[in-house]
Amino acid sequence: MPAIQLRLGAFSAALAVLAAASSGALAQKKYDVGATDTEIKIGNIMPYSGPASSYGVIGKTEEAYFKKINAEGGINGRKINFISYDDGYSPPKTVEQARKLVESDEVLLIFNSLGTPPNSAIQKYMNAKKVPQLFVATGATKWNDPREFPWTMGWQPSYQSETQIYAKYILKNIPNAKIAVLYQNDDYGKDYLKGLKDGLGTKAASMIVAEQSYETTQPTIDSEIVRLKSSGADVFVNITIPKFAAQAIKKSAEIEWKPLHFLNSVSSSIGATIKPAGFDAAQNIISSAYIKDPTDPQWKDDAGMKTFNAFLDKYYPEANRNDAFVVYGYSVAQTMVHVLKQCGDNLTRENVMKQAASIKGLELGGLLPGIKVTTSATDFAPIEQLRLQKLQGETWHLFGDIISAEVGG
Repeated sequence: MPAIQLRLGAFSAALAVLAAASSGALAQKKYDVGATDTEIKIGNIMPYSGPASSYGVIGKTEEAYFKKINAEGGINGRKINFISYDDGYSPPKTVEQARKLVESDEVLLIFNSLGTPPNSAIQKYMNAKKVPQLFVATGATKWNDPREFPWTMGWQPSYQSETQIYAKYILKNIPNAKIAVLYQNDDYGKDYLKGLKDGLGTKAASMIVAEQSYETTQPTIDSEIVRLKSSGADVFVNITIPKFAAQAIKKSAEIEWKPLHFLNSVSSSIGATIKPAGFDAAQNIISSAYIKDPTDPQWKDDAGMKTFNAFLDKYYPEANRNDAFVVYGYSVAQTMVHVLKQCGDNLTRENVMKQAASIKGLELGGLLPGIKVTTSATDFAPIEQLRLQKLQGETWHLFGDIISAEVGG
């Protein structure tokens, strides 16, 4: 009897060893270049200089947020090594910086690189290398194309859906409008313009009485604004980055052109656009939003914004708290952290994209109530909802219901 018990005990012990070995194999850590037991290397490209430099604060906010995460123990015990380079909003420079990040720094992924022309310049390269180009900081519709570009994903609502919403508003409230459009002469500007024309449908040709493009290398767009006024338009759709948006608002006031003014959301920051243009000049401008405006007193006691302000107090005290781009950087960094947590110990590039494409109703403190982050293997557009807002006094005032975007990849 003791011999049988001994054999059974040995057999049980052998089974236990086998089970432990199997579970160890199952739980084995998987890494691609850029990830180890102690580190996750993330690349980023921002226009810290040049015509779009007001967006550089996004990269600085992300750096501060990752410092916070590292101070709290990192992600599943791994510290984030955030490497951010300046491209001056120049696509050839973006290509150079992306190659440096992927081939020299050997990052796991490139996160939230900014601008439509810069990201367009590296999209094919990133997909050929099979390196995630994740949560790009641009609303171009083309980032939602998982079939052709499975390694590229946007984050914010698409530009086309935004101007379609403005078109719907114009058709409903000013059906006889004469529309003047100012747009940046690149993929970003043209994407917005296409959404406006699609939204107006057959009436686009008769309602749009003037179109004026500009180059980012121009010092000012004053002459373009004068030409648009001379068209007799009573609605102005302003598709510009913050530097030129502020100029357009200021010049319109100077020449006493007072159309109903629609400003694209990427330039709706109080700190980066409205304040430099002058609050008096910007009254009653309509834009759209999906993140909370940090200047809006309605969020004073909001739990999400209290957490945001506590983060700034500790990790980014010099931040301009009136700048919506700070809320943007904070929110997109939270989304990145969520994805990396979901990856667990499988930090391969393939799994990063798989987790990024499996977000279900993620709520973030900086997003407007009711707006959530959701993705799937066939839908690479994380945020597809907006609300209209009007500038009154020194803050934006939301109006109407949440509107869902209708534009896919």
